[in-house]
Amino acid sequence: MALIELSGIERVFQLGDTEVHALSGLDLNIEAGEYVAVMGPSGSGKSTLLNLLGLLDRPNAGTYRLEGRDVTTLSPDEQARVRSERIGFVFQSFHLVPRLTAAENIALPMTLAGIPATERNRRVAQALQDFGLEHRADHRPDQLSGGQRQRVAIARATIMQPALILADEPTGNLDRQTGEEVMHLLEALNSKGVTLVVVTHDQVLGARSRRQLAMEDGRLKVDSARPPG
Repeated sequence: MALIELSGIERVFQLGDTEVHALSGLDLNIEAGEYVAVMGPSGSGKSTLLNLLGLLDRPNAGTYRLEGRDVTTLSPDEQARVRSERIGFVFQSFHLVPRLTAAENIALPMTLAGIPATERNRRVAQALQDFGLEHRADHRPDQLSGGQRQRVAIARATIMQPALILADEPTGNLDRQTGEEVMHLLEALNSKGVTLVVVTHDQVLGARSRRQLAMEDGRLKVDSARPPG
């Protein structure tokens, strides 16, 4: 069964008197465990697609099934719960909470989900070890390097053991070597069965994935899983 099934997705924005079709008639299936890069120029619809996949936005038409469940019809609270339990986000600008330590940032999704403190502490300790952050547990984001901040963000994104990781330009604010380390971390999670969708305009980064989707004007122009024609 496909992890993600999009059928007839339309997303229209009103800009003054103009209708902008950010996504038009989009059909897309992504299997569990895939490693997919979504590429295209600015305005191609790739960020809109990411927001829809992450339940941060709703389509104007069409259906989105996640793990066989139509999530487009859920209430905002139900969507928030699915987002918390099944989807992890990694952003270019990290989106860490400035006043929280690395350990507290990693624990945040579990705190919001009401997971008991003993289980939270166990999982955070393991994540700090897995991501090489044991000596940074009590540091706030402004005391961490860019690479360390992105590792905290990835640890936070995966602490609820989601089925899907959505990464939006995950190396955009990092130097090449640090970006390479971050991609290795994400790819290692994918090799353990987590579905990884990376949005990027970087062709080199996109070429690392096993499947490339090229967006243009809100449509899927190329899907490397599908022969051209």
